[in-house]
Order: sequence, then structure tokens, then C-alpha cells
Amino acid sequence: MIASLIRFSIRHTGVIIGLALIVIAYGIYQIKNSPLNVFPEFSPTQVIIQTEAPGYSSSLVETLVSKPIEQAISGTIGIKQIRSQSIPGLSVITIIFEEGTDIHKNRQSISERFDLLKSRLPKNVVPNITPLTSSASSVLGIGITSKVKNLTELRTITENIIIPHLMAVPGVADVNRFGGLLKQIQIEIIPDKLFFHNVKIADIAKAAQKSTGVSGAGFIENQNQRIIINTKGQSKTIEELELTPVINSQGNKVRIKDVANIKIGSMPSISSASINGKQGVYLSIQGQLHSDTYKLTKQIELALDSLKPIFTEEKIKLYPDLFKPANFIDASIKGLRIDIAFGSLMIISILFIFLYNFKTAFISAIAIPLSLLSAIIVMSYFNLGLNVMVLSGLAIALGEVVDDAIIDVENILRRLKQNRKLNTPKPLHNVVFEASMEVRKSVIFATIIIVLVFLPLLSLTGVAGKLFGPLGIAYISSIIASLFVAMTITPALCYLMLGKSKLHANDSPVISYLKVKYIKILKVIEKHSRPIIFSSLLLISIGLAFLPFFKTQFIPPLHEGHFIMHMTAYPGTSELESIRIGNKVSKKIREIKGVKSVAQWVGRSPLGADTFGTHYSEFEIELNNLNGTEQDEVLRKIKALVQADSDSELNQSESFVGVNFAINTFLTERIEETISGYNSSIVINIFGDNLDSLDQDAQKIVFMLQKMKGASDIMLQSPPGTPQVSIKLRSEKMSQLGILKTDVLDTIKAAYEGFPASLVYDGIVPVQIAVTLSNDYRDDILDINKLPIRTSENKIISLDEIAFISQENGRSKILHQDGKRVQTITLNVEGLGLNEFTKNLNQNINKIKLNLNNYFQITGSAAENAKSRESLIVHSILVGLGVLLLLYLAFGSLLNLGLTLINLPFALIGGVLIVIFTGGWISIGSLVGFVTLFGITLRNSIMLLSHYQFLVNNENCLWNLETCIRGASERLPSILMTALVAGLALLPIAMGSNQPGKEIEAPMASIIIGGLFTSTILNLLILPTILLNFGNFKKDIHQ
Repeated sequence: MIASLIRFSIRHTGVIIGLALIVIAYGIYQIKNSPLNVFPEFSPTQVIIQTEAPGYSSSLVETLVSKPIEQAISGTIGIKQIRSQSIPGLSVITIIFEEGTDIHKNRQSISERFDLLKSRLPKNVVPNITPLTSSASSVLGIGITSKVKNLTELRTITENIIIPHLMAVPGVADVNRFGGLLKQIQIEIIPDKLFFHNVKIADIAKAAQKSTGVSGAGFIENQNQRIIINTKGQSKTIEELELTPVINSQGNKVRIKDVANIKIGSMPSISSASINGKQGVYLSIQGQLHSDTYKLTKQIELALDSLKPIFTEEKIKLYPDLFKPANFIDASIKGLRIDIAFGSLMIISILFIFLYNFKTAFISAIAIPLSLLSAIIVMSYFNLGLNVMVLSGLAIALGEVVDDAIIDVENILRRLKQNRKLNTPKPLHNVVFEASMEVRKSVIFATIIIVLVFLPLLSLTGVAGKLFGPLGIAYISSIIASLFVAMTITPALCYLMLGKSKLHANDSPVISYLKVKYIKILKVIEKHSRPIIFSSLLLISIGLAFLPFFKTQFIPPLHEGHFIMHMTAYPGTSELESIRIGNKVSKKIREIKGVKSVAQWVGRSPLGADTFGTHYSEFEIELNNLNGTEQDEVLRKIKALVQADSDSELNQSESFVGVNFAINTFLTERIEETISGYNSSIVINIFGDNLDSLDQDAQKIVFMLQKMKGASDIMLQSPPGTPQVSIKLRSEKMSQLGILKTDVLDTIKAAYEGFPASLVYDGIVPVQIAVTLSNDYRDDILDINKLPIRTSENKIISLDEIAFISQENGRSKILHQDGKRVQTITLNVEGLGLNEFTKNLNQNINKIKLNLNNYFQITGSAAENAKSRESLIVHSILVGLGVLLLLYLAFGSLLNLGLTLINLPFALIGGVLIVIFTGGWISIGSLVGFVTLFGITLRNSIMLLSHYQFLVNNENCLWNLETCIRGASERLPSILMTALVAGLALLPIAMGSNQPGKEIEAPMASIIIGGLFTSTILNLLILPTILLNFGNFKKDIHQ
């Protein structure tokens, strides 16, 4: 079949060239239409349920909302884990499904379970599934401020103009908003007048609802016409509401203005925002699942441009790029494209220098675009767009896709030269065919082995599999495509372009010079073979001894041009105080050279799944266009700044107790959050039933962590101590006074939250009407004692006469995992490897005596890293066995098979040395580099051993020093070229190891280059000597 394919290619060169042009054209078309993202989609298969429960404490949310929902959904097929967070007024439940399940069917299954909740949840508490977003989630962060508009007006413009406009952009899933105030018409009750006229709060709410209600009136229909009846008269203004009649318990009529003041106010705030130190509104625009981040960003920017006339007219300042991941895509994708182009030029230069023929260099180099574009076509078939990982796979393959073509071209060129020296030259097509078939067996075996070596990468699961799987597909697709190119287009072009052209009789000057020196060196090495072999093995042993001391990490730190900083104050801290502290921090950060803008948001978005209270702030720190080193310096200065502040000025504030900071990059946090649910590399979960018991154990572990080397950004996710007021009604006293508990609860709710009564519409914009008490009764914590309550005898008493009122410590958040209560500690690791730190952490926690029935679990990047490494090793062993079988089929000798594998440690030592020189860090990307390196190294070994076997079988050579040197010198050009081409193609990437977008692939490239350097030297110099002394090449009688 292979022979027929090669013959067809030689005989029908026009067809083959035409097919190649079609592949190139279609590949370019796919590039232009492929979505651009930083990383492949790595979001877990998850469904998030958000349930608003206004006025409920975290304990009530846990009991009345989160627990019933957990129980209702727990039987759904395919659920892997359920996590819940209960905070005052909100429940957020995250359901993680098994990988491979259909996310849309999962959402449908959860929705169907909601029917079971109708009778279990409190009235007007409705669970909602949050929009389906991409793994990176936020595609753009923008902000608005104004010198003339107040926060209510800003939020109104945001809700009514900006957000609807942005939601109309295809690909936008949601817009999370922070800051500003929502407009509200407030009916402020005057208790004295309320009681004087014998009116209840519920009476006023009912009257307001009826006055502002809207109802359809039907239509009039006669024999030939239908006429719609449109009723008007809804109370929309304060004046109209004031005239609304209220009927008291005696049947008397009073107006709302007789018992209350009506004014325009704002709803209770759950968030606040500050942009460059000015209060405003911050919007985080969320992309849909599988959306094109780069294209979507451009579309959003166009949508914002169309709103600029409105911003100008309303005197609003727009901050269009407070957070813009597309900048990182620009830096990474464009940088890799340049590296690939530059690497291609270096490949062509090397080919010309070694082959000394422009046509042969062109024939070999044409494999680059054909192979890479074929891989992109395969990517498009699997709906995998262009991203850093896909381009990394293509970049790594860049230097290898020409290997098969180089070997083929070099052998065809050599045979053409020999054929011209014959008295009776063979037909041209026979020479090309035979020369191509001569190396075809070894090329196919080598390619299959390279593909097999890379297969374990596709076996990775979880985040690692989603990140590195596309890299493996891109690489394998390129390598397989290069094999087809070498069997079709390469012999076709050689026949067409080299057959009748003028060829230099001798090798190129470079090859001629190298061969002479190489043969002399081989003879010297053979004379001193034993000490040289021993020294090589000793060098390898020393290098391998460093392996246990390497530090591990999941992925290297990324240089995204943006930092996210978390500020956590003491639970109970108000929005205003968090903003005040944040503005001081923001001012100092903006003074650092390289910082472009700083946006801070406090609390949570109304429709977002984040469960943050007003004590929590997040800072979006956008940088100017800086390189990796400059970004590291900015990060160092920010860390030094906030650490100094948290130790001095901020903690000495009279109105503030303490503040903690943690800083990272956006994508790093999203990856960590995908792994464990938290944006930290290490997560410690303590399970138990009693919250106080969990707190005690958590404090013990936190105290231990503060003394551990490498622990940083230690944070307790559900800290106790949130101040709250406890009101315990006295049933007996209330019964004596004839007071209903619901009346008391309504009064309390009206006073401190507002009693929602109705909605009025300003055009199509809804505005809430709420019944509340005057600020005179709710602007001081002591006022709650004097809250007026009416008895059945129409007397006024204070709340403290019928209730026990006390201030106590509550909780800002209660966490569950798989139905169990959990206290969570998160932290990052600095200066130590994840594996080493996690091992020490396990030992230290095991020394702590936890309370009865409590137990701990460590998750996060360390666990994911260990899981990925184990999967990679196990599947690599299985693949290794398959490779051994293939090598045995290729050589038919266990001895020669074993000698082939000697080159692996030759390659390993180079990679190890590179890791040592670059800091000793091993990541998943580094392991991928080693896997790639082993495949390339085996290819070169196979090429050398296969040629030795060819000389013995086909040219009747005896296995001796002369044959050994001849075979090595004849394979010198192809081995040297393939190694140089692979190394130089990756050199631009390796040199940019600290540049944005190259953090993952640069270590891979460096390891491959280092391993190629040592393996090529040892493969060319030491392996022939080892094969001569210990190998056994005999003529195959079955040939």
C-alpha cells in the first residue's frame, strides 16, 4: 500500500501538488475563521444554582434554602460533587458532574428537580440556574464614573442602557454589576401617626400595591372588529401615591401621606465599586461557553463605541479596559506566530547549509506549512480553536514535521548522485522510488513511536487533560501529516525538481568538513571506548541524582498583564469602610510605575454566583504593555506595599481591625478555582457537624500554617465573628398584649430592609416601591430596642418589652461539601514545590489532635498535579511496552533493542541540566517536554540502527569498525539536520521563557533543546562505539 502510494505520487505529480495546494488554501481559511482564546475550554461540567433569600441570616439560609436544595438534587444521575455556600440573603450551590456528561442535559435534569422544592422552600424564595459561561468567564471589565451624576443615576443608566446593549452582543452570557444604587420609591412610615390612625404596615403595602397595580382589561368585539381596551391610571408619582387611600381596622379612610413620607431613595446595597479612587459602577462581562474571547471582545468594544455619544451627553466617563484578557491573547498568540515564522526561516537556512541546494531545502521545508495547516484542519474538525496550547503543540512539532522529509530528501539526493556515476543509470522514477522505500520502514516506525510516546498526554483527565489534550492533538496531527507529506509530496517534488537538475557531485562544504572530522573523532573514541563509555554513564548518573530535589508546580506563573488582588477585612465591615481602605491601597498601587488602572469592587453582584459580603474586596489591577520581567517587578512592589500597609497604617485605623491581602493572575486563579472551587493552590477542608468545633480545629491549623515555611496568603474562608443582632420574641408576653408575631416581624423587616410593596414603571423601566421606617428609627444599633410596636389595645410599646435583644457573633458564610458542613482554609505556596509542601503539610496536620468526628482533606493544584503525573507515568509505561514491541519488530534483536534505549538517558541528562539551570521547577508542561524529547531521541536511534541493518542486509557489509564508521558518517547529515532543525525551531520560544504567553511552552522548548543537545552528541559519538562493542548486526535471511 505504501509502495503504491509512493509510485502514484511520482507518476501523478500534478495531482499531488494540486491536493497540496487545496490543503494549504483550506488551512489558511480555517486559520482566519478559528476562534482565538488564551487556553482551551477547561471549565468543569457544572451547574450553579443561586437562590436569593432577602433578610435571612446565613444559618437560616443553610437550614431553609441550601439544605432542601441539596437534598432535592442529590439523586441526580452523574453528580460527582455538591458544594454549597450560605451567606446572609443568598444560597449558592455548585454541582460538579462527571466529565463527559452533557452540560445541557445536566442543566435540564437539575431544573426538573426544582418541582420537588415548591413545598420545601420559604414563600417567594425561588432557585435559579446561573447562565452558562466559559472557563475564563470574564471577557472584559469596564467601569463608569461621573462628576455630575450620583450613584443612583449611574446605576439607572447602567441597568437601562448599558447592560441591555451589551447583552444584545452575540456571545455575551451575562453582565455582573458592582456599585451604584438602584432607584426605589420609599414610603417612610411615621410610627406615631401610624398608630394614631390605627393602620398596620401591611395595610399601607396593600394600598400601595393596589394603587400601582397594572391589569389587562380585555377587548370589545363586534361582527367585524376587535378593539383592545387599554386602562391607564397607575400611580407613578410621589404626589399620586400620597393621595392613595388606606382603610384602617375601623373602616375609616386615611391617605398614605397622613401616616408616611414618600421620597425617592435607593434599595439596600449589596455591592460598591471604585475606579481609580472614584466611586462608580464596575461591569464584568461574561462570555458564553465556547465563545471566541478575542472576537467577542472586539464586538463588545464596538458596542461600547456606539454608546459614546450618550456617555458624552450624560457627562459620564467610560473606562473601557479595566480588565481585558484579549491583551494577553494578543501577546501570546502573536508572539507564538512570530516564533513559528522565525523558526521556519531558521529551518530553511539550516537545510540549505547542509544540503547545499535550494531546491532540496524547499522540498524539505514545504512539509512545514502542509503539516501544520493539516493539523489546523483536524483541530477545526474537533471544534478546537487556536489558543496558546494548540499553537504550542504546533510550535513543538515545527522542527519535527520536516524530519521525515529531510531523511527522504537527503537519501533521494544521495542516491541520485550515485546513479549519475553509474555507466548505465537507472530510470529516474525507479531511483526516487527505491531511495524513498529504502528509508520508509524506519521513518514509519519512528513516526509511529513518536505518536505513541505522545498518546499518554491524551489520557490526562481533569483540568490537565483539558489544557494539554489539545496540545497533544495538534502535535500528533502534525506528525502524522508530516508522514503523509513525506510519502507523497516529497518524492513527487524530488522527481519533478531534482531529477534533471544539476546536482553537486560532492556533499556540501559543511557536510564534507564535518564528515572528515567526525570519522577521525569516532576512531579516537573507539581507541578509548571503555573509559569514555564509563564517563558518559557516570555523567548520566550524576544528573539523574538531582531528580528527587526538583520542585513541582501545576503550571508556571503567567504574565497576563493583569493582577487580581483580594482584600478581606473583618467580617461585618461595611461597604463604605471597605471602599475607604481600598481607595488608600488603590492610590499607592497606582503610583507604581507600569500600573495602568486599579478598579475595586466590594460585595457581590445581584445575579452573580460569588458569595462575598461587604468585608470582601477584589481589585482589578491592569498593567501597561510590560514584558515578563517588568510584570514580576510590579508584582513584587505590590506585595511589598500591601504587606507593609497591612502591618502598619491600615491596621492602626481607629475604625478598622485587620485586613488580609492575596494577589495572583486571573487565569491562574480560574484554573485553581476549577480544580478545587477556590482561587488558591492549596485547599484544606475540615469536615464535621459542629461549627464551633470546626472553627477550633481550623484555628489550630492556621496557627500551624503561619509557622510553616513556604505558606503564604493563608485565608479562612468562613471566619466566625460576624456581628449580628439576635431578637428572641417572648411568646407569653406577646400573647398577653395581643400582638401577632407576623406584625412584629413585618415591622422589623420594614425598619431595616424595607417591605416590598409593588412596582411602578417609568416607561418600560421598573421601579420598586418599599414600605420602610424613618431613618430616625434605624440609624443606630441601639434604636432597635425602642422600635415602636402596637398592642391590641392600640398602645405603643418598645420592642425590648416583648423580646430579648442581644448582640452576638454570627457567621458571614456556612459551607457544605457533599451535604456535610466544612470549614475551609486556603493558601498559596512560595519558594517550595507543591509536592514537598503538601507532604510536610500532611505530616503537620496529622500531629494536630482534631475534635471528635472531625477530619481533614487536602485538595488543590498539588493534588491535581500528583494525579496528572501519576496518570502520565502509568500510561507512559503502557506505551513504553508498546514501543518495545515495535522496536523488536523493527530490529528482531533484544540486544539491539536494549541498546536503542540507551539514548533515552542521554536525552534525559540534557533536560535535567536545563531544569537545574532554570531554577529546578517541574510542571506538567515540563513533563510534556520530556515526553516529546524521548520520541525525538528514539527516532534518531532508530535511524542509525536501521541504516546499520540496511548495510548488512542490502550491501553485504560485515559488522566491524569500518561498517560502523561508514553507517554513522552516512547518517550524520540526517541526524544532525533533524536535531538542529528541531532545536533551532524551538529556540525563539525557549529564549522568551519570561515573556507573556510563553510561560508554559518555554520550559518544554528548553528541555527539548537541552535534551537534543546531549542526546545528539552522545548519539553520534558514544552510541556507535557502544553498538560496535556490544551490538549484533547479522544478515536477515528472511530479507
